[in-house]
Amino acid sequence: MKRYVETTDSIKVPRSLRERVVNEKSRRRPVWIAVAAAAAVIAIIVAIVLPGGGITPIAGAIYMAKYPEMSPYPEDESQKAYEAWWEDIKAQRRPDGYADGLEDFFTTSIRELLSGAGDENAACSPLNIYMALGMLGGLTDGETREQILELLGCGSIEELRRQAGDVWNATYLDDGATRSILASSLWLNEDVDFNADTLETLAKTYYASSFQGEMGSEELNGSLHQWLNEQTGGLLTDQVDNINLKADTILALAATVYFRAKWTPEFSESHTEPGTFHSPAVDITCEFMHQGGTDTYYWGEGFSAVSKYLESGGRMWFILPDEGVTPEELINSDEVMDFILSSDGRKNSKTLIVNKSIPKFDISSRTDLIESLAAMGITDVLNPDIADFSPMTDEDFTPGIDGQDIYLSQATHGVRVAIDEEGVTAAAYTVMATAEAGEPPEEEVDFILDRPFIFVITNPDGLPLFAGIVNEP
Repeated sequence: MKRYVETTDSIKVPRSLRERVVNEKSRRRPVWIAVAAAAAVIAIIVAIVLPGGGITPIAGAIYMAKYPEMSPYPEDESQKAYEAWWEDIKAQRRPDGYADGLEDFFTTSIRELLSGAGDENAACSPLNIYMALGMLGGLTDGETREQILELLGCGSIEELRRQAGDVWNATYLDDGATRSILASSLWLNEDVDFNADTLETLAKTYYASSFQGEMGSEELNGSLHQWLNEQTGGLLTDQVDNINLKADTILALAATVYFRAKWTPEFSESHTEPGTFHSPAVDITCEFMHQGGTDTYYWGEGFSAVSKYLESGGRMWFILPDEGVTPEELINSDEVMDFILSSDGRKNSKTLIVNKSIPKFDISSRTDLIESLAAMGITDVLNPDIADFSPMTDEDFTPGIDGQDIYLSQATHGVRVAIDEEGVTAAAYTVMATAEAGEPPEEEVDFILDRPFIFVITNPDGLPLFAGIVNEP
């Protein structure tokens, strides 16, 4: 029986690491101000992708990540409260150019995971997959690692660690008004001695908690479910319940993204009313949120777009295909991907009175990542005869002996995104429009999302936390 790395369940940690806590900063814990909308992602790829760090003690914990605590978002006009909050915000900022080189990966992953949606809803978290692959790179070596580094646009594991740490900190926000957390964990087989240095490096870079126990046991699977639900705010319970580690699992890696933020300004519930959405299969009735005012309207070849600012400083983009153009056609357009990922400003924009009509939605999707990883060039990690996981085990563990070949056997990506009048919860960038596209009216334009459209949720620096296609709200 081959033993393998699985992307979804529990994990145990070496005794030398037990009870150690990763604590980069320690500040006053804010009180969470509830918002109504939410989104979360679970990506399993020797890792599962989901948001948040657990607070409730979990059996078998070796490392428990502790996130930076931030001063509460100033709800009043207190100068002192504002200054404390702003100092914590500045502490999370990263130098210009920290994410350079990630555009190709974001383009590749978005296209791979959203193409082929057909008439169904589809969603993904590029940053979630990035963090999961980054951790996978830290667990591998040789050509196995090189394939991961190439996909992520990094020349070395040191460069990847630096960049991943910057991405984590730039995305992190937990100030009571907004919550944006990239969380990760390792689930270790109690019968295997793991490399403590590797686990510690992952803990420092990715805030990765580690757990160790009996693979396939009810206790370990229960701990995994608990951790995943805590990190995703309970948004993906149905998917989490179907994630269970097998007895021959060596290690599992879970990475999560969780994002909650209010619109600024919020939509008024009194302006929400039923309307018709023209899905590919049939017209349906759903609730549309309405808001008008001075805004920036964008357009390009085959599309128009607007964005809604979030209290975090991030944005949610809504990209509407022209009549006769499908969302999938836009996803495969270089102009549209440049628009999504642009950080240098976007051409073909105009300040107008924009009357927005946006459907409330709550969508989810689940994707098997094995074929997608292979399509993106990650192949060695899937082959038990080639995969190199030497950094994760101690010197006494020899893969290949007694059938103990280690490889990635499962990789799953689950996402849920919901928006309403108050805001959105998720984790989720660039642009170039053609001159041939027709300009909007001079003063006022109606932007009505009453047919399939694309959305992207970005962090304050424009990195895509979530991206998706809504065919049916």
